[in-house]
Amino acid sequence: MTADDSPTARALLALELLQDAPGLTADGLAARLGVSERAARRYVGILREAGIPVESVRGPYGGYRIGRGLRAAPLRFTDAEALALVMAVLDGHHDADDPADPVGRALDKILRALPGPAAAQATAVRRTAAAAPDRAAARPDPATASALVHACADRRPVRIGYRSEAGNAWDTEVDPWAVVVRHGRWYLVCRSHRAGAVRAYRVDRVGTVEVLPGTFTPPEDLDPVALLDEHLATGWEYAAEVVIDEPVDRVRRRLPRALGRLDALDEATTRLTGTTSNPYWYAEQLAVLPVPFRVLGGPELRATVGALGRRLSAAVAADEPAAVHDDAGPGTVADDDPGAGPAV
Repeated sequence: MTADDSPTARALLALELLQDAPGLTADGLAARLGVSERAARRYVGILREAGIPVESVRGPYGGYRIGRGLRAAPLRFTDAEALALVMAVLDGHHDADDPADPVGRALDKILRALPGPAAAQATAVRRTAAAAPDRAAARPDPATASALVHACADRRPVRIGYRSEAGNAWDTEVDPWAVVVRHGRWYLVCRSHRAGAVRAYRVDRVGTVEVLPGTFTPPEDLDPVALLDEHLATGWEYAAEVVIDEPVDRVRRRLPRALGRLDALDEATTRLTGTTSNPYWYAEQLAVLPVPFRVLGGPELRATVGALGRRLSAAVAADEPAAVHDDAGPGTVADDDPGAGPAV
């Protein structure tokens, strides 16, 4: 008899079934467990002996229910529920009230295990709180994310099937260094075997993961978050060079690292260099700076910053037209082709 066939394991499985389906009858529980009705009643007895308040209700609408006791009932999560909870903590989850969602089911179990007053408050918050969806968030398949995380931990190379935003698909072999959650999206930071260079792939666009023979050794000084931010700031079609009248340490606290590389020109001045596919978005990030700055390049960013400045000036100038159209609108995200550019 395996551990999963032991009376304790079967009793815990019975507990999970009663948590998911309050009112389950003895014959219904037996059918779910694949045992006789007598065995099902025995597993219920094991739960009661362990101090878990399993209540019996007679009649046509009766059955077993988990009551509330002084001790919280033990929780059993499926692999999908456990991973979904971890992912929800990392990037926020906006379907937590959906009983068909793994996070929703897992929260149901947690709430049922809480003492009455605490459960009532938590349930009220869950029911009435309005989530603010992150439109940029893209949650990957939990099984795909799990396979990549295990490959990173085991230092095993993988072959992934990838599909770009434009619909182009290809297979590529990589050394997976880390899975990073950044800006509401999940990325695989890795070394491409074919390109011999660092790549960042959107995990939600990974369709297949195949673990390959052998192992690899990641860089000793690997900083996955910093490496991803640097990667996201390079490889795009429009160059950016900006000089900012503020010390580099202060600029780092004000601007996203994905804008590019920051270098100190002197104690009071910083140079920002990077690339972008969307000059208008880049200009908006610069506009939050409370100190003077000068855009030296490239020409697309200079034109966009000028257009944004004219629009803002027109908003407070009584003798100017009500609206000023931008010379350069938002750009489009570059395609994730196999050999160039970050995967965003």
